[in-house]
Amino acid sequence: QVQLVESGGGLVQPGGSLRLSCVASGRTFSGYVFGWFRQAPGKEREFVAAISWNFASPFYGDSMKGRITIARDSAKNTVYLQMYRLKPEDTGVYYCAGGILDVVTTDVGYSYWGQGTQVTVSS
Repeated sequence: QVQLVESGGGLVQPGGSLRLSCVASGRTFSGYVFGWFRQAPGKEREFVAAISWNFASPFYGDSMKGRITIARDSAKNTVYLQMYRLKPEDTGVYYCAGGILDVVTTDVGYSYWGQGTQVTVSS
């Protein structure tokens, strides 16, 4: 049973930083892609970033490009999303997702999802 558990969300002031973590368990993840999505209140879920497990190749969506870094630690089975210069419009629930897929920017191909972690950017 694959499980993804996110952590690291919280309240941060505009301009601040946060690092989200996603711990994956339940199998080996060779060939998998792990993605981060976010959902703001009243809005659809939005792609943020993805990374391939085998080669750690990153891919960034337009919404936060230039203000985020995605990375993975295979020894810890963990995917990270480092976020910088956060803005109030970055507020939302951030989800980690994993799967074997070709198109990383849509949520339909991901088989596994975490429960989400709330990020609130406010002064």
